Amino acid sequence: MRAKLAALCVCALVGAGICAAQTPASSMQVDYSSVYCSGFVSDQRMPDSVRLISGEQSAAKLTFERGDYVYINRGTDKGVRVGDRYSVVRAEGDPAGVQWFKWQDKLTKAMGTHYLDAGQLRVVNVQPKTSIAIVSFSCDYMQRGDIILPFQERPDPTLKQGGTFDQFAPVTGKPVAMVVNSKDYQQSVGKGSIVYVNLGTDKGVKVGDYYRVFRYQGSLAELAPQTKDYQYKIYGFGGTPERYNWNDLPREVLGEGIVLNVSKNGSTVLVTYSREDIYAGDYIEVE
Repeated sequence: MRAKLAALCVCALVGAGICAAQTPASSMQVDYSSVYCSGFVSDQRMPDSVRLISGEQSAAKLTFERGDYVYINRGTDKGVRVGDRYSVVRAEGDPAGVQWFKWQDKLTKAMGTHYLDAGQLRVVNVQPKTSIAIVSFSCDYMQRGDIILPFQERPDPTLKQGGTFDQFAPVTGKPVAMVVNSKDYQQSVGKGSIVYVNLGTDKGVKVGDYYRVFRYQGSLAELAPQTKDYQYKIYGFGGTPERYNWNDLPREVLGEGIVLNVSKNGSTVLVTYSREDIYAGDYIEVE
């Protein structure tokens, strides 16, 4: 309580402007699911010769989840052993197929293929040409044809400890890109959501880096119906002697996120803080 009162006193003495720029960045955790269920984009096609081909109760089951037994098209002939662990992924695209902003399709293609993390398997029985595995961890449903990859540990990034979020943060001068898509292809996301950004190792990005998310007023990149220069024309509520373009005005800083996974041209980002909705087409910069 004393600390809060002291902070209020400092604000009163120093001025509201400084305190208004600093917003408490509420804490959250990067748990196992955040790391292993986030999905990823890759400019390299994942090897797909090993597949989930079926499972128990196949006469009635189209999908499989945690605790189910599934069948893999590899056995002792390919060196599979009891206890082997695998990750299950599948290539995925936006089922709607509609762009939210002008360059979304182009940037998506440049980043590479989006792979959904379906979960993990552990082999419990090996036969000459097939194996039986139990679904030991689920992110999403699994289905016939899903790609089976050898399990690999993923880095567990460290979050910032406490601190505040500066909504008036100056431009860093570091690489800038865009929020291209999000997990499940939602166009509006917030804290705790996963987004995919067209910035990767070719620009020096690594797991654990932070991105700042921002947007410009008056940008027409969004393809939703909108009125050009609405801030000067709508309803006649005031105007300015001079017309200001998007790059003449301060940017609006929306939130930030931490990199969970990175490839050459893209990265998977967990949104750790957001002041308001973040949309596909908003900009990001490396903090």
